[in-house]
Amino acid sequence: MKIGFTGIDLPEGKTKYRDETLIALEEKDKAKKVAPFFAEFKKDEFVHSDAIVVPKSNILDILILDIEKIETRLSKLDDGSEKTLMTKCMELLEQETPLCDGDFNDEEMEIMTAFAPISLKPIVQLEGGEDLNTIIALALEKASYMFFYTSGPKESHAWLVKKGSEIIACAEKIHSDLARGFIKGDVVSFEDYMNCHNFNDCKSKGLAKLVDRDYIVQPNEIIEIRFNV
Repeated sequence: MKIGFTGIDLPEGKTKYRDETLIALEEKDKAKKVAPFFAEFKKDEFVHSDAIVVPKSNILDILILDIEKIETRLSKLDDGSEKTLMTKCMELLEQETPLCDGDFNDEEMEIMTAFAPISLKPIVQLEGGEDLNTIIALALEKASYMFFYTSGPKESHAWLVKKGSEIIACAEKIHSDLARGFIKGDVVSFEDYMNCHNFNDCKSKGLAKLVDRDYIVQPNEIIEIRFNV
């Protein structure tokens, strides 16, 4: 995940996220290998970022880019639905509201996505004093990302996906073979997993759910995939 930033002193490049859930899984399973999540911070990079963080006092540094773009667009538009939408966007920006926090219907979002204003991306406005881990967590939340996990003695691994992802997409994230040969998924909550000896213990106690490919994985769930290639 790439996080653009401006107006704040952050380390550029990849930064390991301190994931308390992964730390607990590693300690419980005594995993030989750990695969944490790394966020990549890029200064003044907005177009190719998944989220943007900026001090609240500097929000206009981002919004002015959209204001200039929309002003140019408005000057070329005749009356119509797009002009109405651009006017609506301009009103939000003049109130110092990023477009990601606006209320747009599906048709408007289609136009907006094609137009690609910067502040339509998830923008976190920082109050000041947040530590690096908190900033990453806020960016993940704003961009609607979550983690699911695989864990055992060999490895504890944090996997990043969009909220609302089906387990077949999560299987693909782990390895294409798991998605291609998907049969069923076994899913257990983090809390239940921590109260069992291992994943098989979760199954024997009836705490693991057996799910189909369209199951929506919930944040922090631990999963295993049954597959045959």
